[in-house]
Amino acid sequence: MACVTPEGKPTESGKKMLSALKSGATSPEEIAKATGLPLFRVRSGLRDMTKADLVREEEDGYKLTEKGEQFIE
Repeated sequence: MACVTPEGKPTESGKKMLSALKSGATSPEEIAKATGLPLFRVRSGLRDMTKADLVREEEDGYKLTEKGEQFIE
């Protein structure tokens, strides 16, 4: 199950990950714990969402982009 649709929008699991990032999680492990998603899915989802410009990887972890923030309710 992908975290980004072919149109570049986050799926339900992608939205959970974006919300976890907004709440302060920065590492794949923290995101997995916050969302209840398996770590392998979080890691692959972060790669997909980085390619879709929803998140970016920085020295201290992953951060939301402006585009990613638009999809969080």
